[in-house]
Amino acid sequence: MAMSAPPASLTLEALGIPHRVFSHEGEVASLEQAARERGQRPGQVVRSILFRLSADEYVLVLVAGPVQIPWKALRRHFGKSRLTMASETEVLEVTGYRVGTVSPFGLKRELPILLDAGVLREREISMGSGLPHTGIILESADLRRALPGAELVDLLQAA
Repeated sequence: MAMSAPPASLTLEALGIPHRVFSHEGEVASLEQAARERGQRPGQVVRSILFRLSADEYVLVLVAGPVQIPWKALRRHFGKSRLTMASETEVLEVTGYRVGTVSPFGLKRELPILLDAGVLREREISMGSGLPHTGIILESADLRRALPGAELVDLLQAA
């Protein structure tokens, strides 16, 4: 294993979860580009988005593809009248990762994770690895196994 193994990969290895690391040649400017270079469709690329619920309360939401997160469904789910997407600074402070590299694995601190049901509709998915230009490719069933504490919610149905 190379020394620069992404943090997510190290965590998945420790959990015994099969996956592979994918390195992009250069900058990844869009979800569509990431999918294309990984030999996937955009709906297979999982985004890990950090939301702030209150002063020091955050939640990581995993959604597949370019789908817009239905804010109303999220607010209803958490019983909050408002919530915000974390700033770049907050993302780095809370997850230990820069925006665009966030993974639910190897987080700096324990966070509640909301897994949108859409993620599990694809057999193979990919996501951030904690390192720039690098993704993790795995089966959605293995993602579910690796995140037993994640709350499964169908945000789009609830919208």
